[in-house]
Amino acid sequence: MKEPLYHSVAEYDSVMGQTERATLGGGCFWCLEAVYQEIDGVVRVESGYMGGAVDQPAYKAVCSGTTGHAEVVDVHFDPEIVSYRALLEVFFAIHDPTTLNRQGNDVGTQYRSVVFFHNPEQEQTARAVIAEVAGHFTDPVVTQVAPAEKFWKAEDYHQNYFRDNPYQGYCLFVVSPKVDKFRQKFRELRRS
Repeated sequence: MKEPLYHSVAEYDSVMGQTERATLGGGCFWCLEAVYQEIDGVVRVESGYMGGAVDQPAYKAVCSGTTGHAEVVDVHFDPEIVSYRALLEVFFAIHDPTTLNRQGNDVGTQYRSVVFFHNPEQEQTARAVIAEVAGHFTDPVVTQVAPAEKFWKAEDYHQNYFRDNPYQGYCLFVVSPKVDKFRQKFRELRRS
């Protein structure tokens, strides 16, 4: 990913206009983060946690499945460049929304497929996209659609994980194929 032109979302908003947020959980946040960092119009992607019952959850606690949080990415994007619908279309193409509380070998409620919406329009769009993509799968789509809650940013070592660790085993065998799939299927959305 090219380095951002702006140091913060607030700086971008002050110069370019308002950004919006999309908060998505579809397995390990490293996979989602790596893909969304490549999309033109995405200003910032942060890995973190949402949807649980514990304040300031730590990675080990979330992975234990006892906090109720999902691993998510909080995507700040410019809707003049990329639409929320496009971000959701990518989301449903790069993870399996038909497996309850699991993505591949990652098992537990923290790996659930979930769209946390920030306004009624996002909820409506999410439900419409789910209805559209459902016909592409043999099994039912189990993606949850829920109102956004407090976003808890994950520990610093989780941020930019694929970019900083491309040859780590999980990145090579799990993250990289999802990034490649995105690059092949959504060329028009990639940063130039």
